[in-house]
Amino acid sequence: MNKPIIMIGNGGHASVLTEILLAQKETIIGFTAPTLEENAFGLTYLGSDEVIEEYNPSDIELVLAIGTIKPSPLREKIFNIFTQKTYHFKSVIHPSAIIAPSVQLGQGVQIMAGTIIQTNTTVADNSIINTGALIDHDCQIGSHIHIAPGTKISGSVHIEKGTHVGTGATIIQGIHIGSNCLIGAGAVVVSNFANGIKAVGVPAKEV
Repeated sequence: MNKPIIMIGNGGHASVLTEILLAQKETIIGFTAPTLEENAFGLTYLGSDEVIEEYNPSDIELVLAIGTIKPSPLREKIFNIFTQKTYHFKSVIHPSAIIAPSVQLGQGVQIMAGTIIQTNTTVADNSIINTGALIDHDCQIGSHIHIAPGTKISGSVHIEKGTHVGTGATIIQGIHIGSNCLIGAGAVVVSNFANGIKAVGVPAKEV
């Protein structure tokens, strides 16, 4: 039996995740946010994140519903705080996503509508693969990454943790992108990038 869920966050990304979970008949206790907010689905506001500790970790699951538009330590920070306290983050996968049987998914992974992930790819903890993203074979997608809508990633690409790949970006085969990078929307990545780089353009260049 699935455990009831607490959502962390209440923005646009949270709305997408909530709709998926409700369609899958999951029970959502409510959501946390820094201040009292209205929720588009009528979910109960529980308080700030600290209220989660009033629940036994074995009785609930968490969904980290905070999206990103650039590299940010916030998702990683929240994920680490609660996993260290033995809470578990539920993975959310839209039913229209196509995921090869050999794909390995970490804890708390979120895979949105229309995504395709091919053979022998790994997606590590707490990463978002957003709407319509295409990831080909033998890729390594690190933890706390956001692959934005419409991204196309060819085979054997390795992306380190905390990187944000912008909407509609293309990454050719065999590329290695370091941690905490920002790949701009629409960029075409044809060369490797080290940690902490911002790259934009066609072909993508460091800026």
